[in-house]
Amino acid sequence: MDVEIQTDAARLVRRLRDNGLRITFAESCTGGLLASTMTDIAGASEWFEQSWVTYANDAKVRVLGVDPEVLQRKGAVSAEVAVQMATGALKASKADIALSITGIAGPGNDGAKKVGLVYVGVASGDWKTAEMTTIGGTRSENKVGFVHFAIRVAIQNMDAAVARAVEKREADQRRAREQEAERQLRQVNREAKEASTRMDTAWVEAAWSPPKGVDGEDNLGDDVEW
Repeated sequence: MDVEIQTDAARLVRRLRDNGLRITFAESCTGGLLASTMTDIAGASEWFEQSWVTYANDAKVRVLGVDPEVLQRKGAVSAEVAVQMATGALKASKADIALSITGIAGPGNDGAKKVGLVYVGVASGDWKTAEMTTIGGTRSENKVGFVHFAIRVAIQNMDAAVARAVEKREADQRRAREQEAERQLRQVNREAKEASTRMDTAWVEAAWSPPKGVDGEDNLGDDVEW
């Protein structure tokens, strides 16, 4: 296997290990080459869940739950099918992330799509996507290229997911700080209002209470000379 592919595979494994994640694969045209490439790395049982090779369309439907209508309308080599393959693999496993490959390795094609066309699907708990590229080469070269592309797509999307998670966490923390500041301000205003009310009440009592020892109902005119 190409050194560059091995390097990228190691990068993907490092991300899985650092985040405590497990991955699963659903392959079509690569026939298990992605799983083989990734499990060449020692300690794969820590992060590798399981995989499927659903080469025939019937297997994609039966095993991964791909919609037969989508297969008929879009074809097996499409973004929609790639996403459904990844989503089905994720649901059928206990993994945290799923990676799928569907493409045309050659030498022949179905007449509508070029040899070397591949779609890679990625799915995780709250997001899913598909990316495509075209690789020019022999059947064997295309399969290797598809695997390398899939690994890079996984890395890019994992990095993006981590960045989104960090951004969300920071936004939540910022919102929590703002809410706490608002709560404290309301508390200060409430205490100030209560203090003001107490002062007003004390002033009214002092202004209208009769002097000590004086009956408030005494006739004010008793000592007045007319």
